[in-house]
Amino acid sequence: MNKFKGTGVAMVTPFRKDESIDFTSLGKLINFVINNGVNYIVTLGTTSESVTLSTDEKNAIIDFMIETIDNRVPLVVGMGGNNTQEIVDKIRKRNFDGISAILSVCPYYNKPSQKGVYLHYKEISEACPVGVIIYNIKSRTGVNISTDTILKIASDFKNAIGVKEASLDVVQSMQIISQKPKDFLVLCGDDQYSLPLISIGAEGVISVTANAYPAEFTEIIKMALSNNFTKSKEHYYKLFELMEVMFSEGNPSGIKAVLSIKNMISNQFRLPITPVTRSAYIKLHDIVNKLDN
Repeated sequence: MNKFKGTGVAMVTPFRKDESIDFTSLGKLINFVINNGVNYIVTLGTTSESVTLSTDEKNAIIDFMIETIDNRVPLVVGMGGNNTQEIVDKIRKRNFDGISAILSVCPYYNKPSQKGVYLHYKEISEACPVGVIIYNIKSRTGVNISTDTILKIASDFKNAIGVKEASLDVVQSMQIISQKPKDFLVLCGDDQYSLPLISIGAEGVISVTANAYPAEFTEIIKMALSNNFTKSKEHYYKLFELMEVMFSEGNPSGIKAVLSIKNMISNQFRLPITPVTRSAYIKLHDIVNKLDN
């Protein structure tokens, strides 16, 4: 499980003005984050705007990722939703060569019971030939996966290898970390909480900021995991203002604004996601200029 410790980057999906996928920019971004030291790449999650992508587009992105990454770092693919059987069917149809794990979000909108959540991950784990990372993000799904449910999934299914914990409940994170099986990973799911969670035992982060600042964010997490929090905090606070403004109007609106300011992608979205406001864009422009000059 060491391959998923440290910094994973939740990749954006660049679009052209006609809203088609900009694979040229995506390829450049993949090489940028790998060359700047990220430990692994995550695609087709929230930051990828996966809910606005068709099945064919998702498969095209996965295939492009596998080819471009070329086994230089592990690839984690988002495969989640609120229809358990549909996810299981997709898993069974997928060739997993080049894919190291899946990230599977808690079912949303349905608001299942904890028993329903457990059985959902049971079906996925039993069907999936690679590791499964649970994604707990109540602010988006409306359902918190309880400590007991996460621990039961971790105990019952060997390929349930970790949880991306974005509940923003530090006490729950501590409960999971203190009781989890030895090889089960707790990964921070919110950049701004990364240092607090690592300080209590989390083993890495799936980062949005690392799209734009992979070397800097990877170093922050590396130092924190080495218990060098003095240096880690020093570097972290250099990015703190950026993260505050970047997430103030939602994700991925903020990170795409930053990447467009850095001339890496176009500031294009598919509805219902929209660009950040002009005032936020100006603030981000000023912050990026200070960081890069």
